[in-house]
This record gives sequence, C-alpha cells and structure tokens, in this order.
Amino acid sequence: MDRIRIVGGNKLNGTIPISGAKNAALPLMIAALLTEETLILDNVPRLADVAQLQRILGNHGVDIMAAGKRTGDHEYQGQTLHISAANIIDTTAPYELVSKMRASFWVIAPLVARMKEARVSLPGGCAIGTRPVDLLIMALEKLGAEIVIDGGYVIARAPDGLTGAAIDFPKVTVSGTHVALMAATLAKGTTVITGAACEPEIADVADCLNKMGARISGAGTTRIVIEGVVKLHGARHTVLPDRIEAGTYAMAVAMTGGEVQLAGARPELLQAALDVLVEAGVTVTPNNEGIRIARNGAGISPVTVTTAPFPGFPTDLQAQLMALMTRAKGSSHITETIFENRFMHVQELARFGARIALDGETATIEGIPALRGAPVMATDLRASVSLVIAALAAEGETMVNRIYHLDRGFERLEEKLSACGAQIERISG
Repeated sequence: MDRIRIVGGNKLNGTIPISGAKNAALPLMIAALLTEETLILDNVPRLADVAQLQRILGNHGVDIMAAGKRTGDHEYQGQTLHISAANIIDTTAPYELVSKMRASFWVIAPLVARMKEARVSLPGGCAIGTRPVDLLIMALEKLGAEIVIDGGYVIARAPDGLTGAAIDFPKVTVSGTHVALMAATLAKGTTVITGAACEPEIADVADCLNKMGARISGAGTTRIVIEGVVKLHGARHTVLPDRIEAGTYAMAVAMTGGEVQLAGARPELLQAALDVLVEAGVTVTPNNEGIRIARNGAGISPVTVTTAPFPGFPTDLQAQLMALMTRAKGSSHITETIFENRFMHVQELARFGARIALDGETATIEGIPALRGAPVMATDLRASVSLVIAALAAEGETMVNRIYHLDRGFERLEEKLSACGAQIERISG
C-alpha cells in the first residue's frame, strides 16, 4: 500500500493549479444517465472516486471515453469524458460497487426517472457518521416512486413515470437535493424543492442539466423550481474548480509560510474559509488568475469557527483548519455541526505533539511553537490531508500511511506541493 513521506520545514512558493471539483464531477457523471445522447464533461479530475464511478456506470451499460492532454494543452488541465448512456442494459447497482462510494447511490434518481425502475444497494463510503439515505428516499416517494427496501437494496419503481411534487427538506441535504433535482427533470409537471442545499456544486449540476434541456430555476438558493420535460439531450459542460482543494492548499501555505498562486480558484466559492484565513493573519488576494495566498513572517492568530452548510465554513475544510491552528499563538475553537465522528484526525494530529481537547462537537486547540514529524495514518479523505498540512510544517520526517483516502479527492497532491518547494514523495508498495 502506498505511503507519503514528508520532510517538513520548507515554505511553499509558486503556483498550484486547482482541479475540477470532485463533488460536482460525480453528480454530473451520474446525470448522463438521464439522456440517450452523449454528455461531454471537461475539467474532470483524475481521482480514484471518478474511476470508481466510471466502473459503476459501465455496469449499467454506459460507454465512457476519456480524452487526456491534447497538443498545446496545459499539463494540468483535467480530463474530458464523453459519456453515452444510449443503451442502459442493467438498472441494478450492486453492493460490491456502491459500497465503495456513497455518491454512487445517486444513480437511483436518473434510473427511476428515465427507465422507470432502479435497484440500488444501500451505500458505503467514508467512516464519518451515518449519513442516512432517508431524505433521498422521501424525495423520490414524493415524486411518485414506489420504494421497497429488500435485502440491503433500495428498489424504486415508477411504472407510469414520475410526477412533479412539492419536496420540503427538513434539514440541509446535499445528496437529497442532487437526487431530487435529477429525478424531477423528467417528471410530469412542476417540482418545487424547499430547504434545498445551496452548495455551488448543485448550481453547477443544474447549469449542466439546463444545457441538456432541463428547465430549472433557483439552483444555488433554498428554493429550486423544476418544470419537467419529456427528454433531455446531450451537452458539453466544464466542471467548476474544486473549492475544497483550493481551501486546502491555502491552509498549507498559511501553515508553512511563503506565497502561492492558486490558479483557477474562484474566491466566491469559498469566501467563508478565506475570511477565516484573513482573521488568522494570512494575506488573501483575489486576482484575474485565481487567488494569491501569502504568509511572510507573521505568526498565525487563533480563530473560533463553526462549520455550516454553504455559504458557511465547510465541514470539508474543518480538519485542515485544525491542523493550521495547532501552530496558532493561543487557543482556537472549532465546532463541527454537519457530521458526527468527524474528529478522527485529532488523535493522529496529537502524534505530532498537537494539544487538542474535545468536548462533544467542539475541539479546543492550544497552539504550540513547533510540531514534530511522526508516523500517522489517514482515517478519511479530508482528515488525511490535514496530516499532510501538519507534516509540511513539522520538524523532521513524517510518514502518512493509508493514503488511498487522499487519492479519492486530491489530484496529484505530491506533484503540486513539490513543485512549490515541499519535500514530499510517494513511496509505493
């Protein structure tokens, strides 16, 4: 199993290109099931989760052609996927595929909308809480799907097609909003989703669906209106930049010092996180090419943060911020409101010498002058990259084990960091 070896102490200087967003690319790929014509997606990141979803879609009979670099392309441009679901040969998504990635459960929405039936295994994925699918099932039932759970599978049928309805989510659910949005595009009549998640990735998926002939308004707000259409057609769409990757590298620069241009990053997608970095003493400068992050000489100031749905501080940047705050001058407080079990990185950060106390859903971090390198183990996707951030500033050598979590969400992490002066290498086997 691969590991990453890091020798800390180097400042980061240079340019880091921001890849396409994993959390938009996955639902966009799934949306291709809604049409028999080809959907072309540009700027798709090369990630383990993307490759896994390609296998899942292939199981349904979807043809996917990946085009890589072309002559004259910048080396960091994402891949282009041509996705054709002209002939869906199987409406079952089996346990052995779905269990590896939660988002793959979402295929239930386009399959029942277009094929009038779906049989999808209950999902697996990260070990960061239960994240039940009850709200997803509720949304499909509101649209007229008959749902049965049998032997670990959710079986959805709509023999006469889906029908528009009012769907009111009692709490913010990104996955529920994606599922309702996709299913409603082919439903008869109008669907109104209230309590919808406002994440930029949902607006990106809605933008693509509209290019495919859907009639969606209000995506990116808490109220989305979808007027159903008979069928969707092919389209071409560019995946928006990954705000979590941008925030992660911004915190790495804040941790090590130096100055880095995050090429292609869009500040409006992560304003809450940028505001926290400014509060911590980091210089944040949006420009035409992206965002410039700098910390030269000044110490790190402590902050108090509570995670919240967009546009609040993202739960997916909580672990990275905690790593940064281990070096702050004073006490920081981070409250996690989105997922339970999302403090599993605390015990690993403690191996660097970090002083972190947990009280329910709040972590108190006492900043210390220096971290020490240590062997550590990744527990989930975002926690794993917090260990990399700590290691970049730690004295001596760190070995990060179980890095397959990193490969799920960060494209060429070692390459991007080493190009800016980090001493980091992947050790295979």
